[in-house]
Amino acid sequence: MQEKLLRELLERFRRGELTESEVIRQIKAAGLQALEFAQLDYHRELRQGFPEVVYCAGKTTEQVIEISRNILRRHGRLLATRANAELYRDVRQHLPEIQYRESARCLYANPPQPLPRAAGRIAIITAGTSDIPVAEEAALTCEMFGYSPERIYDVGVAGLHRLNHHWEKIQHARVLIVIAGMEGALASVVGGLVDKPVIAVPTSVGYGTSLSGLTALFAMLNSCSSNVTVVNIDNGFGAAFTASLVVRQILQNES
Repeated sequence: MQEKLLRELLERFRRGELTESEVIRQIKAAGLQALEFAQLDYHRELRQGFPEVVYCAGKTTEQVIEISRNILRRHGRLLATRANAELYRDVRQHLPEIQYRESARCLYANPPQPLPRAAGRIAIITAGTSDIPVAEEAALTCEMFGYSPERIYDVGVAGLHRLNHHWEKIQHARVLIVIAGMEGALASVVGGLVDKPVIAVPTSVGYGTSLSGLTALFAMLNSCSSNVTVVNIDNGFGAAFTASLVVRQILQNES
């Protein structure tokens, strides 16, 4: 349920058009939808500010289509992560409004207009070019909130001086998402240079002893920089969701 619809229900109750029982019934009815294979949580947007997001990996094409159709009908927008081009072609036959961003491996529909005063408040920084798919998942997630992130790619510790070219953008941002594989050192370096929260994302990029991202994860968890917090391996979505909520609070406080 969207906040706008809840306000409309309360206003109709205030005018005497709905009874208390009818208001309660409609709120309950709008909260959940039971499918054979999923329980869709339509109160997610009311609680957290964004509708339920579809994680496509492990789901059949039919399941993704049915879940996406219902979320679109209720909320008017959609984000679905970990999708591929084949899934997109199948889904689009049933839901023509669906778009696909290959660099982010995400399906999406009806992103909001960018909020000008939020532009660049989130900066997404990658150690290498190979980390960009995770970064683009994060970027699209921010965009679905209406926040245009600043992209700063390929500035890892193998050539740390590259950060200097982006210092103004980094200082303008209020939250930094730092994405790195290999030894994961970039998050600690950036964290030690700034006075803002750093959300570190370890990636599965690297040779054998990177252990599919575990080495970067352990390094980030053991960071000496006190402002670094860490999400799971390759979880660009989770980092961006949290960053977007932080920026939302900042913008509300500035209003």
